[in-house]
Amino acid sequence: MELEMEMEIEMESLKSCGAFMKRFTLEPIGPDSDELNGLTFAVKDIFDLEGQITGFGNPDWGKTHSAAKSTAPTVVSLLKSGATCIGKTVMDEMAYSINGENFHYGTPVNPVAPDRVPGGSSSGSAVAVGAKIVDFALGTDTGGSVRVPASYCGIYGIRPSHGVVSIDGVIPMAQSFDTVGWFARDARILKQVGRILLQSDHESKGLSKFIVAEDCFKLLDSKSNHQLIEILGDSVRKLYGSDQMIKYVSIGDYIEENVLSLKKFMTIETCSNDYIPSSLRALSAAMRLLQKYESKKITENGLVM
Repeated sequence: MELEMEMEIEMESLKSCGAFMKRFTLEPIGPDSDELNGLTFAVKDIFDLEGQITGFGNPDWGKTHSAAKSTAPTVVSLLKSGATCIGKTVMDEMAYSINGENFHYGTPVNPVAPDRVPGGSSSGSAVAVGAKIVDFALGTDTGGSVRVPASYCGIYGIRPSHGVVSIDGVIPMAQSFDTVGWFARDARILKQVGRILLQSDHESKGLSKFIVAEDCFKLLDSKSNHQLIEILGDSVRKLYGSDQMIKYVSIGDYIEENVLSLKKFMTIETCSNDYIPSSLRALSAAMRLLQKYESKKITENGLVM
């Protein structure tokens, strides 16, 4: 009997590409709307669900924390819109990696490149979507943790502006940068989920300026660089009927001229690529130092060994 149960668990893990920490069903709790009626989703093991321990990708964290007393508002809003949650997904330990690997719980299998890592730290959520197990999934993005696994797994992923989507009920990794993002295979579903999660007090004022960071695009190969800039320009013209709002800017120069406090970071070596402006390297160094500091404070205060 025990061997049969182990085999069943192993077969389930293979079918789900190792994406899930735990499978369960949270039914819709509407009827706020039926925007997401019939859709299924999964959540990264960093979101609180009432009555369940939020594991943060680490067994010691799970052992030293109580079950959540309430469900993260982002999850509630999705349930109220008709979606069904079917489980929690694997993530990098304490969200501190970009590979998607987890020593304790295994590495979810990249559905489009099984011999490659899925990307992280929202690896399980991206894999669950890419493997067609769920229609969409929630992740978090501090320094690329939605964008990277989305690109690795061949699906859509979005990191909204900081502070636009509620991070209540989400374990912080580095609060100055943490955002809630989501994945989908279908752009239509990505937009539907966005309609729910982006509802806020932030009023759209329309588009007055569209900035193309030329120096950043030049970091790509020349073919991709030109193609992407053309696509962006065509999209702006199609949506707004004019290209007068498109401005081509060197972000590196702008930062160097306007963010004087970064000069102290100019000497920190973060990358040997001479094509990257020193101001952007300095910005990266400042971000990494602050991220490490905030992450260390969270783990020191939150993990009882």
